[in-house]
Amino acid sequence: MAPKTQMLKGLLEGCILKIIDRKETYGYAICEDLFSYGFKDLNEGTVYPILIRLEKKKLIYSVKKASRLGPKRKYFYLTDNGKEYLKNFIKEWTEMRGIIDRILEGDRR
Repeated sequence: MAPKTQMLKGLLEGCILKIIDRKETYGYAICEDLFSYGFKDLNEGTVYPILIRLEKKKLIYSVKKASRLGPKRKYFYLTDNGKEYLKNFIKEWTEMRGIIDRILEGDRR
């Protein structure tokens, strides 16, 4: 379980940034999105610290808005730095995925 947890730490930041990039969203909805994509073991206790870290890094910002279902919600948006970070994340992930796939398949090219 530890190797999987270690791998997830860096990857989740990029995944969360991509979810925020797609639409206006809030913490609980991000958790639901991650769950629907297959991250079945994640919970809010994992996601919210990442959101705080991304805000501190100035990759995202938040705006509190009224909710029909209760108290105000904190909606998240990408900053320009966040958009650039996401672009680099996608590029690096694509390269890394290709390398790992070649190793697993024994394809040295």
